[in-house]
Amino acid sequence: MRIRDWQDVLTDVVDSTATPDDWRAVAGTRSKGVGEDMYLGHPDAGVFQLKTYAKNPFEVKGVGGKVARRIDDELDPLFPTTDTGRFGVQSPIADETEAEQTATELEEVIKTHADAPTTPDALFEDVMGALDSPAYGPMEYDQYDRPEPLDDLTTTFEEAEQLLERDFEDVVTDDGVDRGFQ
Repeated sequence: MRIRDWQDVLTDVVDSTATPDDWRAVAGTRSKGVGEDMYLGHPDAGVFQLKTYAKNPFEVKGVGGKVARRIDDELDPLFPTTDTGRFGVQSPIADETEAEQTATELEEVIKTHADAPTTPDALFEDVMGALDSPAYGPMEYDQYDRPEPLDDLTTTFEEAEQLLERDFEDVVTDDGVDRGFQ
């Protein structure tokens, strides 16, 4: 496994040719220290692990890597299939023309859903389509704890976890983040 900056790993997700709506994710707090752990998975693109923390409200730091080439029968039950929560990855809009076109499409989606009976899932799918999101889907997330599948994935990819944890601790230490009050 090659450990890289978390944004480079997300670039791989964005640049993949995988079907955008087949991604699934599991995330929660790290088992020790500051930050969060996240696994992004796609049946064809594989499984990516990220460790991140918000240095401040405008800057997120972290590391990640690809931990599996695909989701196999052993990994499949560890990723959510129902829409308990949702996530989406967004590519930046390139220029003013694209921004105007995207805004127009998004406006039409919102108007359509406002005028007709709809469901939260249908609205989410249509918004992700209008934004041309390269990856989105169901997500199991706990901002205060660790969902059980997160611990199971950590155990499954124990060697990758140790490598990422070591490099992530270096990032946190280099930023001077302490674990308590002085």
